[in-house]
Amino acid sequence: MNAATFRLTTTALLMLASLPTLAQSKDVVVDPKGEVPYAIDQRNVVVKSGTDLCWRTGYWTPGAAVDAKSGEVPVACECDKDVVGANKCAPEAAAPAPAAAAAAPVAAPAPAPKKCDFSLTLHTDHTFAFNKAVLGPIAKKNLDDMISTKLAACAEVKSVIITGHSDRLGSQSYNQKLSEKRAEAVQAYLIAKGVKSDLIDTMGAGKTQPIQSCDDKLGRKKLIECLAPNRRVTVDVKGPAK
Repeated sequence: MNAATFRLTTTALLMLASLPTLAQSKDVVVDPKGEVPYAIDQRNVVVKSGTDLCWRTGYWTPGAAVDAKSGEVPVACECDKDVVGANKCAPEAAAPAPAAAAAAPVAAPAPAPKKCDFSLTLHTDHTFAFNKAVLGPIAKKNLDDMISTKLAACAEVKSVIITGHSDRLGSQSYNQKLSEKRAEAVQAYLIAKGVKSDLIDTMGAGKTQPIQSCDDKLGRKKLIECLAPNRRVTVDVKGPAK
């Protein structure tokens, strides 16, 4: 090897050594059975953005993200860890099998504990008027009924996730803030009714998860009326039943 070739080879090796190691994103394979709240490709792998964020579909809710499975754990364990408990993101290790000589009679499996998990949706202009984040009387009544019946059936409330939504009229940033204020209005009402504040998480989805589509040709007044179901808040509760 001559001196010129040696210098060229050395330079190339130094350049390669200086390149940062690229982290490879883990593929999240989803069980396609049932409703999947994330975009998936032909391999049933969740589609991710350039910043490694999972693409949500219009059907995404915190409850759906927990119910959809990737192997033995919820898809949310890989895509939205803040909406699922850490205890659900690691499958339980199987106990070692006892020796054949000391095998004990197989006991009947214990019945699965009952749950009081449920979801409540507050929507239409009876709940949130256009451009408003103030709870209406019907929304308050629905929350009171939820507290006196569904929450009362829980032995313990583990988590309450409140997600606010808006219609598509207006900018993304405006509707994001409006959806957050709607979630916070429900949070404040529940706390005033005795629900512990440290159990409640709120988030705003803005106008990204509509459940009603309307034609712009309707005119603004009728369009606002048509889009009313999108002005809503969902409340997802999890915990064991009594």
